[in-house]
Amino acid sequence: MQIGPHLVQPPVVLAPMAGITNAPFRTLCREFSGGKGLFVSEMITTRALVERNEKTMQLVHFDATEKPRSIQLYGVDPATVGKAVRMIAEEDLADHIDLNFGCPVPKVTRKGGGSALPFKRPLLRAILREAVSGAGDLPVTMKMRKGIDDDHITYLDAGRIAVEEGVTSIALHGRTAAQHYGGTADWDAIARLKEHVPEIPVLGNGDIWSAEDALRMVRSTGCDGVVVGRGCLGRPWLFADLVAAFEGRTEDIARPSLREVADVMVRHAGLLGEWIGDESRGVIDFRKHVAWYLKGFAVGSEMRKRLAITSSLEELRSGLDELDLDQPWPAGADGPRGRTSGNNRVVLPDGWLKDPYDCAGIGEDAELDTSGG
Repeated sequence: MQIGPHLVQPPVVLAPMAGITNAPFRTLCREFSGGKGLFVSEMITTRALVERNEKTMQLVHFDATEKPRSIQLYGVDPATVGKAVRMIAEEDLADHIDLNFGCPVPKVTRKGGGSALPFKRPLLRAILREAVSGAGDLPVTMKMRKGIDDDHITYLDAGRIAVEEGVTSIALHGRTAAQHYGGTADWDAIARLKEHVPEIPVLGNGDIWSAEDALRMVRSTGCDGVVVGRGCLGRPWLFADLVAAFEGRTEDIARPSLREVADVMVRHAGLLGEWIGDESRGVIDFRKHVAWYLKGFAVGSEMRKRLAITSSLEELRSGLDELDLDQPWPAGADGPRGRTSGNNRVVLPDGWLKDPYDCAGIGEDAELDTSGG
């Protein structure tokens, strides 16, 4: 799959996830993939980038081995998005820019951003036009959902606008904003989008829990590639499986023992400490990953709680060493993980749904000032 000048082979992309897809996690996934695929940063807010917010500038720092460097931007104001994209291009901060029109969380949609924004067709067009014109030679892609809810479906209109404005590829999460992460992803919508915009690559996202799921999505939808999010939580080696599957080595599926998983956990926590510049803070940030890594293994609730409150690598390692590390990969650990809530009310600006072409009152004050989701 071609993303501008970048060949993504196999066509596998790590989805941007707030607080997850930072440099340490991208490093782990990339190591398991053998450097193949595309690994996108967590969400960067255009206002915070333009203002050179300290946290944001750390989030846009890439390891020297990351090629291509991929940044996902969130923005609501076309002018601010344009400034951010030009900054990235002029200062050589990244090699690829992805635009977020898929986030369903209230603090984003209440500003008219994320999955709320494509409902306003002129605003979407204005943002894409500013981004593509400001990016120069950098490819601009976008990620979106089907729409706000079943009564406000936007993805086909948004796809056509994206093609007309020079977007390089589109990723579609087969859910509405109202579904959040609940229910079943609509892969048929991915197939319809591919038929609707045959000019550019379409990537599918949603309910990819295994390498076989990825192959099945490509076969059933005709999409050009896959975007993997929650399926790799606590399983960065899923990218080794994905590479093997797309290369026809379907027998090379990772089934790590608990000992191997424990080693990855300690390495992940250590990388976070190095990235943050403080071992304790790194281990504390790692705590949210513990349950994902241990999913399905025979680990008592008290030990799980203990591991989830560790604050040093030594404490984490010693706790893991008390487990039965010879446990094989559990049969039930390959399924869904992460958030599964659904049927949520989408929080929107007042009057947002009255007219898809009325974009009055949307400007710089709608921009979030912090990055990372």
